[in-house]
Amino acid sequence: MSVRVVHAAAGVGAGISVSGADVQRTVLPNGLTVLSDNVPGVRSVAFGAWVRAATLHERAEKMGISHMLEHMVFKGTETRSAKDISLSLETLGGSLDAYTAREHTSYQARVLDEHVRDAAEVIGDFMFNPVLREADLKLERKVVLEEIAMVDDTPDDLVFEVHNERLFGDNGYGYRILGTRDTVSSFTTDDLRALHSAAYRPDNIVVAAAGSIDHDQLVNILGETGWLDSTATVAADFAAPEASFNAPSYTHVERPGAQTQLVFGSSAPSHGDPGRYAFCLVSMLLGGGMSSRLFQHVREELGLAYAVHTFSSFYSRAGMHGVYVGTSPESANEAAGAVLAELARVAKNGVPADELAAGKQQLKGQITLSLETPGSRMYRAAGLELYGEPFRSLDEMLSLVDGIDEQTVSDVCAACFAPSQQTVVSLGPAPLTIL
Repeated sequence: MSVRVVHAAAGVGAGISVSGADVQRTVLPNGLTVLSDNVPGVRSVAFGAWVRAATLHERAEKMGISHMLEHMVFKGTETRSAKDISLSLETLGGSLDAYTAREHTSYQARVLDEHVRDAAEVIGDFMFNPVLREADLKLERKVVLEEIAMVDDTPDDLVFEVHNERLFGDNGYGYRILGTRDTVSSFTTDDLRALHSAAYRPDNIVVAAAGSIDHDQLVNILGETGWLDSTATVAADFAAPEASFNAPSYTHVERPGAQTQLVFGSSAPSHGDPGRYAFCLVSMLLGGGMSSRLFQHVREELGLAYAVHTFSSFYSRAGMHGVYVGTSPESANEAAGAVLAELARVAKNGVPADELAAGKQQLKGQITLSLETPGSRMYRAAGLELYGEPFRSLDEMLSLVDGIDEQTVSDVCAACFAPSQQTVVSLGPAPLTIL
């Protein structure tokens, strides 16, 4: 990719533009970063905005405030009611969604190409101009408390929350994205306005779009819909903090039910770590589908579970991974033993050459298929900026997979999958006795 200074569209001003084989990037005068990926042969556009502020940047007593602000911006602006916002794109056949993650908060739309301006206008309005009324906060607090209650009443959701807390401990990586009942009950409109002023500023936001969209057209639309009217108001640092991990441990949460939920997990490569591709390959072979080792052994051969799979999260400065299995209380020890035995085999022996070769083909297929939709291409474009990664074409990504060697795989297996390194959480009627 090469960097060049260009004159942006009329009325927008000068910006810095970067052009790659697929993705184009412009930094506008107010600091807003814009990326686009034109996808031939489609009539839709995926449009999203990422705010570089979320759970990682919260204080313990304000845990969940990023998520609450995500809810509150939908409650209305000076020119749109909450109902107006919900109708704005749905009546056009499109969709509007949002989520809060650990490193960023995102607002997204999927629309026909003729309605990109509508998507940009409504998202820009509620992101930059929310009214944040006390009456709305009282109502939305009840909604979020119900969301927390729903997680608490869903064992296969709650076990992941507990595991994340035990793995990372008392820091932003271990905080609950939704917050707690106490923190959510304490938020004020002043808290929300302070976060909004600090975080929802153009130089802290990344816009990405993919599909039937031209880059200059996108920049023009943003200029016409008010995205360039906003300027930075408060200087604040939203860099990702250093992660810390607790020592491996076992925790049991007693809960009546017909199943015991088990999660095993430890640290993993960060998003930019060169070993991430090798790690993803091992994780896929271990528990990434019906052909994986854990699915075949724990479900197909032993009949101990309906659901068993691996999972992972990659952050700017940390990563985590794990294995989930839901099983009957009577089978919990046997299922845990089967998982730990498979982890031990991977950690000790790595992956044999024939399995590695087959895994590369599977991973390359997954990567290729993952880039077939405008939504996935939008996420890729945004990720380049959010994680500071270089643009790689599909062929370059597939070459990285082909270049994974047995030694790298062995190193990843030993570093991430040894049973002695796992933090384990069980949730069910009785604790494990195998640990």
